[in-house]
Amino acid sequence: MTSSTFGTLLLLSLVWTPIPAAVAAQNALTVRDRLEIQELYARYAQTFDLGDAEGWANTFAEDGVFGASQGRTELIEYAKGRFPRYGGHSRHWNSQLTLTPTTGGVRGVVYIMLWDVGTRPRTIIASGIYRDIIVKTPEGWRFKTRVVEGDQPTDGGN
Repeated sequence: MTSSTFGTLLLLSLVWTPIPAAVAAQNALTVRDRLEIQELYARYAQTFDLGDAEGWANTFAEDGVFGASQGRTELIEYAKGRFPRYGGHSRHWNSQLTLTPTTGGVRGVVYIMLWDVGTRPRTIIASGIYRDIIVKTPEGWRFKTRVVEGDQPTDGGN
């Protein structure tokens, strides 16, 4: 084999190398999917803040998990128990959403700030990161699991 033939074969092997699975999965998430998932994040925040426990539970898959709550009934009870704590004055703010397609759905990561708008000045109650697994169901995109990683002060809270 001549060096030019070898060079040609090497170039062809680089060009025709199968696309890595992660790159192929990136292409599987359409613009429509991304918009529907962004809408899911907004619906989650608004239904919780407005005290719509059933609407909030509907943002999860039928067997969805949030904290110790799993499944529709437990999720509704969780939301009903939390809403009175803020008396309708909580506002969830999500930012810096990233979506990574996986073989089973999508991994979502988003920053969260929870505000109490019933105080003057407005007060940040909590902040952190949501780490989500999102799946496509017959009803649309839903949270399969949602894990909150709360920010902790690094200076002892001062």
